[in-house]
Amino acid sequence: MSAMTMTQKILAKHANLDSVTAGQLVLVDVDMVLGNDITSPVAINEFNKLNLDKVFDKEKVALVMDHFTPNKDIKAAEQCRQCREFAMEMNITNYFEGGNVGVEHALLPEKGLVTAGDLVIGADSHTCTYGALGAFATGVGSTDMACGMATGKAWFKVPSAIKFVLTGKPSKYLMGKDIILHIIGIIGVDGALYRSMEFTGDGLKYLSMSERLSMANMAIEAGAKNGIFEVDETTLEFLKEVGAKEPDVYKADEDAEYDEVYTIDLSKLGPVVAFPHLPENTKTFDQFDDIKIDQVVIGSCTNGRLEDLKVAAEVLKGRNVASHVRAIIIPATPKIYLEALEKGYLKIFMDAGCVVSAPTCGPCLGGHMGILAKGERAVATTNRNFVGRMGHVESEVYLASPYVAAASAITGKISHPREVME
Repeated sequence: MSAMTMTQKILAKHANLDSVTAGQLVLVDVDMVLGNDITSPVAINEFNKLNLDKVFDKEKVALVMDHFTPNKDIKAAEQCRQCREFAMEMNITNYFEGGNVGVEHALLPEKGLVTAGDLVIGADSHTCTYGALGAFATGVGSTDMACGMATGKAWFKVPSAIKFVLTGKPSKYLMGKDIILHIIGIIGVDGALYRSMEFTGDGLKYLSMSERLSMANMAIEAGAKNGIFEVDETTLEFLKEVGAKEPDVYKADEDAEYDEVYTIDLSKLGPVVAFPHLPENTKTFDQFDDIKIDQVVIGSCTNGRLEDLKVAAEVLKGRNVASHVRAIIIPATPKIYLEALEKGYLKIFMDAGCVVSAPTCGPCLGGHMGILAKGERAVATTNRNFVGRMGHVESEVYLASPYVAAASAITGKISHPREVME
């Protein structure tokens, strides 16, 4: 039996095989099929062509209306209606809309719908987020989503892997977002193309689940098939807390084969910013001068969790957003919103002059709740800064952590958090 990586072991288990090797084609059983209000309608149309009266398992399909909701226009309303009617017709348990909806990749882990060892496919590229929980999770097209809903199966080519050994203790102000941006800056947006990014090392113990989710979320920005973290006490504690089903823990074999191995000393890293128009275009604060901004967005499936809002509140408390800046805070789920309300974060944000939104993907994909005009610049805790990603093709998006985003909102220019905090 050949030595395997974490990802390869999960694929082998779900393909009912003793072992798999990189490049092999496998048909696997899936534990969860996910879709949102943009991708699900296409999948539903394809599913309907099969003339089936039920999905393979009503517990293992999740439909999350998070992108253009609360409905931004008539088309968005029609798409949600189609998903809602399908969910009712198929008796799908995990349908989320209105006051129950959160940004999908924050919502599913919070609801305990994914656990270690699971195999998850989602018609959204950031489905790779769940690798933080020790699952194999990856984005697929809407047709694959339709077949997944019908059969509970999916085809994959087994990916080879890159290993990232994280060592050292992160310095002050360093967040998971900075670490993953640093990595993408090193390997590039296609540096892990159709490969698995596996994270291990003694530095993991310093990374919260929120930070791991943020990092796994952006594996796709390096072109990866998936990102996956070694399961440890932090993972198991989180899974227990959210009531996830019994985890199935896979550890890479000692002699597993990796295309490349990177060792990254977290103690030597500091905050970074990804400049337009690619996530690989990273710069440290000694590499650029003042850059005036018009908008700050703190939220998304990358950085809209409670820990992210806590950091933002820490920076914004008792301070004011610059007069020319629109600062938009988007808690990723209703639970996060409520906890932020109870902890006083939302009052801090509003006192500082921020806008607080209902949970939505909103501006991240140029949807609504903060579109940029020609020539405007935004600092965002989102995951992509492609041309026109957040609005006009001549606008600019700078990716950063909640620390940097909140500090920049106050100064009105891209700022290191110590400019405000020290």
